[in-house]
Formats: sequence, C-alpha cells, structure tokens
Amino acid sequence: MPDDAWFEGVVNAVVHRSYSMQGDHVHVDIYDDRISIESPGRFPGLVDLESPLEITRFARNPRIARVCTDLRITQELGEGIRRMFDEMRRAGLADPLYHQTSGSVQLTLSGEPGERRLMAGLPLMQQRILTTLRDASSLSTGEIVEALGAARPTVLRHLAQLRDAGFVEWIGKSPNDPRASWLIPD
Repeated sequence: MPDDAWFEGVVNAVVHRSYSMQGDHVHVDIYDDRISIESPGRFPGLVDLESPLEITRFARNPRIARVCTDLRITQELGEGIRRMFDEMRRAGLADPLYHQTSGSVQLTLSGEPGERRLMAGLPLMQQRILTTLRDASSLSTGEIVEALGAARPTVLRHLAQLRDAGFVEWIGKSPNDPRASWLIPD
C-alpha cells in the first residue's frame, strides 16, 4: 500500500470530519488486504460517490486545512482525493472506494491489484489472452492462437474487443504486416 495514499486518507479524514458529532472518532482499520478509514460526518451537498475525482473543493474545517497546508502535511485544498487515486494507480492497485453511511464517510484502500478486479469481469478467453500477453510481453496473432489452442477468428474477435477497451495494443504497419504484434500498453 503506498504510504502517500493511506497518509492522505487519514489526513483527509481528520481535516474533513464533522467535529460537531461528539463521541465518535476517525477509525483506521488495517487488514491483510486493505485499509479502511472512517470519518464522522457525511460528504457535503450533492456528492456523487461514483465520481470521487469530480468532488468539488470543500473544507468543512478550513482552519485545520490551512494549518495542515502551512505545515506541509497536505498540499492545496481539493488535491487529496486526486493524489490518492494517482498513488494507488501508480502502484497498480485498485482505485480508492468511498462509501457513505447515514453518519460517516468510509474510504477503503485495497491492496488488490486493480488489473485483477478488472480482469474478473472479462470473458474467460480475454482473461487468458491478457495472461498470455503479460507473460510474453508481445506476441503475434498466430502466436496467441497457438498458445491458447483456440480458433483464429475467436482470438481475433476477443483481441479487437480488448483493443477497443484499451487493454491491448496492436503494433504493425498494415493489416497484413507479418511482423505485427499485440502487447499490453504501459
């Protein structure tokens, strides 16, 4: 788990928690596969938890936010969520997940690779293609067909779907280029 991601999550919980809710605290739970940070108070206004990167800047406790910025604990207001997403993605982990209850906001930082979660939703043939490409770094269509023991039209159909979704990239000069290959983009 990237240090900057969980640290930012804890700082955000402290800075943005509702201090008017007496008797509750910021809770940080560490598990083998994730870190969960729960903060008293809900997101302000109409926040769409499906698009956390679009949450508008808001400081429930502007003085605490300013002190954290002055002490260089945080950067500018509104950058914390984006920084957490960037750090998790850079580490190849799943995006931070927010959940809001009637009285709190819970952030989950998963140690599960983001790619594994995405792959779980793909058809089995596409999962096999990605695994094969990952192991070899780049392969021609024929090499993929041979490695999987599948029909060429089936493999081509799945490769096209993976390409359209951005999972794989085709490198070649023309559709009939004998040196063309497939790879997983960086």
